[in-house]
Amino acid sequence: MAHSLIMNYGLYKHMEIYVSLGPFKTRRRVHLFDRFNSNNLKRAKPATKQEMCQFHTDEYVDFLSRVTPDNMELFAKEQVKFNVGDDCPVFDGLFEFCGISGGGSMEGAARLNREKCDIAVNWAGGLHHAKKSEASGFCYLNDIVLGIIELLRYHARVLYIDIDVHHGDGVEEAFYTTDRVMTCSFHKYGEFFPGTGELRDIGVGKGKNYAVNFPFRDGIDDRSYKSVFEPVISAIMEWYQPGAVVLQCGGDSLSGDRLGCFNLSMHGHANCVNFVKSFGKPTLVLGGGGYTMRNVSRTWAFETGLLVGKELGPEIPYNDYYEYYGPDYRLEVRPSNMQNANSPDYLKKILDQVLQNLSRTKFAPSVQMQDVPRDAPDEGDVEEDTEAAKETRGGSQFAHDERVEAGNEFYDDEDSTGGKKVSSTNYKEVDGDTSMQL
Repeated sequence: MAHSLIMNYGLYKHMEIYVSLGPFKTRRRVHLFDRFNSNNLKRAKPATKQEMCQFHTDEYVDFLSRVTPDNMELFAKEQVKFNVGDDCPVFDGLFEFCGISGGGSMEGAARLNREKCDIAVNWAGGLHHAKKSEASGFCYLNDIVLGIIELLRYHARVLYIDIDVHHGDGVEEAFYTTDRVMTCSFHKYGEFFPGTGELRDIGVGKGKNYAVNFPFRDGIDDRSYKSVFEPVISAIMEWYQPGAVVLQCGGDSLSGDRLGCFNLSMHGHANCVNFVKSFGKPTLVLGGGGYTMRNVSRTWAFETGLLVGKELGPEIPYNDYYEYYGPDYRLEVRPSNMQNANSPDYLKKILDQVLQNLSRTKFAPSVQMQDVPRDAPDEGDVEEDTEAAKETRGGSQFAHDERVEAGNEFYDDEDSTGGKKVSSTNYKEVDGDTSMQL
């Protein structure tokens, strides 16, 4: 839905779009990695097993690649071990979905590293709950961690910001003991999934004070959110001095979300994106949660417009999902009249404590200089099914599907047919003799 809005608003004219079945480029060079296919779009390759195992365990990735709805009863023990089944059901195309999400975020990070863009967007990413060897909260592969690992090849410090209504526990856990990644999560805390993200969770060892958690109560509105978001991010930018930023834009913090309990309007949510953009850092923007789809797609399309410097009109253009935006068909998510349980005193108390913790990180941690690992050769944007592309990249999935036999397959009658397969339909009877039909 977000893809359809972005295309029909004409934002594709200001970007480069890459599909992996998940980036955008503006005059300020923004790349969008999208999960949908199109004839005139370029392809971002899905993450491979080897790339996934940069964070996840081999055993877990192998399980994801093998389990399907048809054979899941054979993996009963593994489903319990890897927390797959309830909140994280097995579905057709599960591993392909993981590859799309992870590949988009990794490709976006790689293009930021190579200075091919200033902002990369992967709305199919942002799956922040997945752990090293465990699925959680409908997150199977943590594309965010994989993207950050790629950014760390070139940048001494990376800042991760999470504005999803749920705590970004998987990302925080992955970098809880290091000072090279600072995680900052603004979320609902207290009898709410995943139950982590307390104010006092600040990291351990070298990572102490490099995990920032800002717990909210129900009903936070635009003004209250802005009053704490901007001071915290400003302090982090000043003291931590990140080389790159990863921003997770979960849409379940919007007003009216089916699972969320915040009261942010579309403009209040987008203010966070615009504020982070204002620092001019290489930025990877990701999707995340969001369970009222029409509002999520509205917001992500509007935020894409902000990233490319285009303000979208209030009237939604006709698109494939036009009927979903009724009855007003307007590009807006209005706040409701729900009570804001976050009093000014409560927010000030939390803000003071967060800033006090951050003050202990005023001196940005350094990293020993070393050679940057060599990048894979960039073959450019060769057409997928040319012979050169097949040699270097394997060609498209369509080409793989069209290949019904291996090129090195041999048959008993190869001497008479040149090694080609001969079926019964290739023959006809002529006067009692069997001859080949050419």
